[in-house]
Amino acid sequence: MTEPSTPTPSQTPAPHAAHSVQGARRRTIMIVIIATNFLLSFGYQLWRSLFNNFAVGELGVRADQIGLIQSVREIPGLLGFTVGLLAVVLSELRIVGLSTILLGLGIALTGTVGSLPALLATTVLMSIGFHYFMPANSSAVLQLTGEDEAPEVLGRLTSLNAVAALVGAGLVFLGLDSLGFRRLFGITGAVVAVGGLLALLWTARRRRLETAGPDELDAIHPIQRTPLRRRYWLYYALQFLMGSRRHIITTFAVFLLVREYGVPAETITILFLVNNLLGAFAYQQLGKIIARVGEKRALSVNFLLLIFVFLGYAYVPSLPILYGLFVIDHILFGFRIALQSYFQKIAVHPREITPNLSLGQTINHIASVIIPLVGGIIWEAVGSQYTFLVGIGIDALALVLVQWMRVERRAVPVSEVAG
Repeated sequence: MTEPSTPTPSQTPAPHAAHSVQGARRRTIMIVIIATNFLLSFGYQLWRSLFNNFAVGELGVRADQIGLIQSVREIPGLLGFTVGLLAVVLSELRIVGLSTILLGLGIALTGTVGSLPALLATTVLMSIGFHYFMPANSSAVLQLTGEDEAPEVLGRLTSLNAVAALVGAGLVFLGLDSLGFRRLFGITGAVVAVGGLLALLWTARRRRLETAGPDELDAIHPIQRTPLRRRYWLYYALQFLMGSRRHIITTFAVFLLVREYGVPAETITILFLVNNLLGAFAYQQLGKIIARVGEKRALSVNFLLLIFVFLGYAYVPSLPILYGLFVIDHILFGFRIALQSYFQKIAVHPREITPNLSLGQTINHIASVIIPLVGGIIWEAVGSQYTFLVGIGIDALALVLVQWMRVERRAVPVSEVAG
């Protein structure tokens, strides 16, 4: 009988070599995540800074039409659950790269439009890239980090996004007069799209060079289907309410400043500059605060403060105060990472993170498709304050629901899968 052969040293992987490969894999993933986050935030911030003034000033868009545009813009968010399906054949990082390319193309083409239908089309293209990027990116980050460090890592990434958005807002402030709306859209979109393509190609090249085995570099794990569980009901409900609240602000806060007070694009850009200067510091601190006090307390404070923000938008006619509310709301938006880290803690298994974050985005955008359209109609029918009063009711309900938040550790730790 032949004795089993003993593996030679060349056949047995050295522990330090395996550790080195894992470290290289993690560093590569984080580099791609950081680069694409920067590109997306840079391009999206420039688009946000210019969009309302471009739509009103060059195309004569009304409040009900801006509501229609924003509702259509959120339709790709309704399809967020398809990111989980797409992850069956593509890794999260490849979805991130492709999404960055689409967002860049949408921004670039915005500079060519001359009608409302064309503006709707380019907005949808940009939105597909944006909304497919977010769950794939968040899932990759959550699966690479432990439960205790996740809020801080998300906070640092959000701060990086604020820095990138600061660069985008700075470009608007410095280049709008000389380049104009259309050329700024075109140049920025081209930079973002090319950057996304380079990130995608670099990821594929690194995958071939690594010795860690197929899919270890850029696929976190295979996704099979979206598991709907009763234990996730609060996550789904809060996603719905946060989507409703967010899109009242993102659709109508800037529109209020532009339409009712005639605030120029340069001033809107300065507000975004202030937002991102403060956000670059504040979001890191928010991550630490959430890790220290927990998601329940953090979100409770968030929704309570948002009630006062909406009251201000509804009843305060002072521009300086409205500017302050605009900045405060931007900082409070950073609390959204608490909902992501909450789901990481209650997820039964890490393989459920990507499909449920995608589903959460879809739920988030069910309301966001309806709210801008309804809000625009309410604005035109009875006045702007009633649009913001709806937000008070949404925040009050969310504040009540957060009190049901409990964290039950799942059976399978992230480290088993994420390494």
